[in-house]
Amino acid sequence: MRVKTAVSEMTREQFREVFGETLRVNEPLSRYTSARVGGPAELFLSINSAQELHQAVELAYNHKIPYFILGGGSNILVADSGITGLVILNRARTVNFRHNGLNVICTGESGMNLSSLARKCIAKGLSGLEWAIGVPGTIGGAVVGNAGAHGGDISSILLAATVWEPSHGIRVYTNEEMQYGYRDSILKRDQHKARTRRVVLSAELQLAPDSVEVLTARADAFTTRRKQTQPAGASMGSMFKNPENYYAGYLIETAGLKGFQVGNAHISEKHANFFVSDGDTNAEDIRSLIAEAWNSVREQFGVEMELEVELVGDWDFTK
Repeated sequence: MRVKTAVSEMTREQFREVFGETLRVNEPLSRYTSARVGGPAELFLSINSAQELHQAVELAYNHKIPYFILGGGSNILVADSGITGLVILNRARTVNFRHNGLNVICTGESGMNLSSLARKCIAKGLSGLEWAIGVPGTIGGAVVGNAGAHGGDISSILLAATVWEPSHGIRVYTNEEMQYGYRDSILKRDQHKARTRRVVLSAELQLAPDSVEVLTARADAFTTRRKQTQPAGASMGSMFKNPENYYAGYLIETAGLKGFQVGNAHISEKHANFFVSDGDTNAEDIRSLIAEAWNSVREQFGVEMELEVELVGDWDFTK
């Protein structure tokens, strides 16, 4: 399947001059998403540093090419028809640590895997990221979506984020300027506006020294709890945000939808806020599950749930 075209041959060659053969055409995105679904990217570029990421988004912006930053591939559902424009696979993973009085500042590029960073910090005896053990995604995605688990989240440890802004260049955002809320930030709200997105290049996290044994035990407990409560298999993570005074999984379960199936996708029997791909699934089947859950909860309980997962790409919402 070919996606709609937004990039001229001349512009494509300019990208190839800068990035060489790492630039691909019509690359299947199902290879890079945790749900294992999604059509092709018109242009696909894998980058390995924050500098390359900056260069790529600025080049796309200057050529008026729509772009999307792909990290760990969780918390998104890519349309079967794919994504028009440029998809940038963020593999910028440099991390360093420096002491700051009683604490340690971890500076990580936005493509660093969050769970891998949590393990690295635990091995160094640094507290603050144990909750992220087993959490899919990258630092950049976590900063945008205020990722969290087990009572912790990014907003509790972020000092600052270095962000590229369209037409303005690089700017450093403080924690306060991120305007964090539950799984939300000023950057996350870009998704709901007709504007070119800002891009996280790196982030500074404040960590505190602690016993490796204590941190390991805490992380192991979180891992055990995650295995007990969340399903294995290909999913996007939690599908809906928890509405105020409710748990989304409880509402979906009480609506009688545990195990509900469309095509080769189903709502997990283990946790109803997880929608699982059983192999050879298409994104439209998962979107049908989303619609069924949202409508059933609204009709039965009068609660309108908000997606935590983002629908990305060229969707046909007339279906």
